[in-house]
Amino acid sequence: MFKNEARVHLWYKDHFGYDIKPYTSLEDDINSWPTTSTAVGIRRDKNGAFKIYAPFGLNDLFGKIVRANKAQITKDIYENKTTRWLSKWPDLKVIPWEK
Repeated sequence: MFKNEARVHLWYKDHFGYDIKPYTSLEDDINSWPTTSTAVGIRRDKNGAFKIYAPFGLNDLFGKIVRANKAQITKDIYENKTTRWLSKWPDLKVIPWEK
């Protein structure tokens, strides 16, 4: 796991207003990322082959679909992110929190 990801639980409350548990692995971390399209990790194995970890698949990423992963974030965090992202990428399809 990357050093900064291993320490997220130490600063998360100051930034987002509530505590989270420490991650046990990089996959555990990715499983909590705020949207299904951003929950993607790529690494190289011992043989140099790329390995993709995408617990929600890649369809949302390639389809420019933003869908909440409610494992850790709040509705407010999601809506703030999607508002900011839409100002940069207006062709995103944002799935409302309620769906």
